[in-house]
Amino acid sequence: MVLSAGAALYLLNGWILSLPVGIDLRAVCYLLTLAAGFICLLMAGSWISRLLKYNLMDDVFNVENESFMQETRLMTNEYSVNLPTRFYYKKKWNNGWINVVNPFRASMVLGTPGSGKSYAIVNNYIKQQIEKGFAMYIYDYKFPDLSEIAYNHLLRHRKAYEVQPKFYVINFDDPRRSHRCNPINPDFMSDISDAYESAYTIMLNLNRTWIQKQGDFFVESPIILLAAIIWFLKIYENGRYCTFPHAIEFLNRPYVQIFPILTSYDELANYLSPFMDAWEGGAQDQLQGQIASAKIPLSRMISPALYWVMTGDDFSLDINNPKEPKILVVGNNPDRQNIYSAALGLYNSRIVKLINKKKQLKSSVIIDELPTIYFRGLDNLIATARSNKVAVCLGFQDFSQLTRDYGDKESKVIQNTVGNVFSGQVVGETAKTLSERFGKVLQQRQSMTINRNDKSTSISTQMDSLIPAGKISNLTQGMFVGAVSDNFDERIEQKIFHAEIVVDSAKISAETKSYKPIPVIAAFTDESGQDCLKASIEANYKQIKQEIIYLVNEEVNRISALAKS
Repeated sequence: MVLSAGAALYLLNGWILSLPVGIDLRAVCYLLTLAAGFICLLMAGSWISRLLKYNLMDDVFNVENESFMQETRLMTNEYSVNLPTRFYYKKKWNNGWINVVNPFRASMVLGTPGSGKSYAIVNNYIKQQIEKGFAMYIYDYKFPDLSEIAYNHLLRHRKAYEVQPKFYVINFDDPRRSHRCNPINPDFMSDISDAYESAYTIMLNLNRTWIQKQGDFFVESPIILLAAIIWFLKIYENGRYCTFPHAIEFLNRPYVQIFPILTSYDELANYLSPFMDAWEGGAQDQLQGQIASAKIPLSRMISPALYWVMTGDDFSLDINNPKEPKILVVGNNPDRQNIYSAALGLYNSRIVKLINKKKQLKSSVIIDELPTIYFRGLDNLIATARSNKVAVCLGFQDFSQLTRDYGDKESKVIQNTVGNVFSGQVVGETAKTLSERFGKVLQQRQSMTINRNDKSTSISTQMDSLIPAGKISNLTQGMFVGAVSDNFDERIEQKIFHAEIVVDSAKISAETKSYKPIPVIAAFTDESGQDCLKASIEANYKQIKQEIIYLVNEEVNRISALAKS
């Protein structure tokens, strides 16, 4: 309105000069309207400039308030993993570094599929830790993605190790490209509790719902039965038949044969007393239900290829032995996940026990897609491995997935004990939990009131989320938020980051093209050059069955002879 009045008085006052009054009066009226119009135009312009100058809608997503200074120093040591970054701060992009100076406090990498967690982070962990001479265990869910990276990087960086490490592969899909290893090697079992741990891991990997029911009668019964069988095979003829395939075959013998054999050994008699009570008390239905709880899931693992891999003895699982360091990759297959995960879980549990010891080589455990396998003892490994120089890196999609497959209690322990956190795009409760973990920061708030007489601007401060859940839910590919841990002598003031991890895609593409495939380990050809893979694996499968039949017959005869005497 002031603008309109000013324009009218300033531009449309020419008619005053033609009024039928004296010239002096006309001049005074003309100058007054001209001055009044000019003043009104100045006032209107001033108000308009305020609106244009103080446009509070320039930063509708609050980017400036939520940007913050991040670490720009490169901090390296003999264990560190260092990732270059780009981050936004003070209206420009800056170069920075994510410095994982203490990987032994464990790391977790979260992100929905396609967020770039393997490409930007997990692959870098593998490469940099090989360059620094780590022994390594890698669970490769989509074999051979991570395995080929590890194999080819080792070929280029063998000089990083004082003792040259050997590269081993466990691959049930292709026995030609797999070593053989017995995860229940009797030499590494000193007590029946070791057999129980192995049985526990197998049964919970085969029956993931049992994770939430630990301690229930029909959960513990099959575990105890399988543990007793494993321990029996360990003490029988110095562990000659102590392999997991032999345990499956022994379990599948009639129970009227296996229970007398097992209970004839004093150290197993008390262990199996609940089963014997049911048998002697005539509770056949209960007994058969207990046995079936073990037989049915384990029968899914009867496979000649799996039997072949799990009965050999190409290497031991003490991967961080300073005299014999190893890089071991175990490959899963998404199409056969339910079967392979149980067997691979057994390797996991044995490795955890063997590597978490003093005076061993620094080592790394990298588990991609953690919820696809039940990792017995993982929470304890994270909590205690720091002093034994074991770095753990876990990749999974979000906390709800972890809770579903590991249970609420164990999931919470894993979440709360990991020191280094990386997260790509995640949504829901996971995003909220991470936002709370990153904390709040003092942010500036501005408001403005404009009226015809004046304007007032108020500036206030309040604590608000440094990285809101909404931001985490909408991260673009390659952008990560997170926090790192530091050391006493390597302080990192700004541990939190919100940045793009810089990856040299052209360099990686060139490297990948030059990668060599994992070589053939066992040729499976006879003297005439004919392929004998199927025949060799079938022969091993039949041999295991025959050995158990022989063992059972020998034990039945021994018990009969004792009864007669």
